[in-house]
Amino acid sequence: GTMTVLLHQLSNLDTLTSAVMGGVGVQLQPIAGEVPVIQVCIEGRDELPIFVTCSDTQLICLCYLWTDEDVRADRRAELHEALLDLNPSVPLSSFGRVGQRYVLTGALARSARAEDVAHEVAVLSDNALDALDALADYLR
Repeated sequence: GTMTVLLHQLSNLDTLTSAVMGGVGVQLQPIAGEVPVIQVCIEGRDELPIFVTCSDTQLICLCYLWTDEDVRADRRAELHEALLDLNPSVPLSSFGRVGQRYVLTGALARSARAEDVAHEVAVLSDNALDALDALADYLR
């Protein structure tokens, strides 16, 4: 099935991501479901796992940042302005929302090599940390 294909494509993603990020521990965890998802946990960043999934044409890397409940109600509009302002300056990633959750996503070609995905995961993880830092004032 698709999960097998995705796992095969990303078989050494943990080692590659670790190398890109200077040797930190990286663990892959397949998550069964209608859509195959591989969770990438990075040592020291356990609260910000990266999820890799695929469509017919793309590999999508996604990191959940916070939920609607985490946003200070009085600063929601300001947060949205800040996200729009930040978006162009965040390399290879874009902010969005999935249901009640704010996310940072990056997309690659469906045929991307594991090396490319490792780079994307590393960048996305760094960008997510930076975003949490930059936007802390808007959050509870």
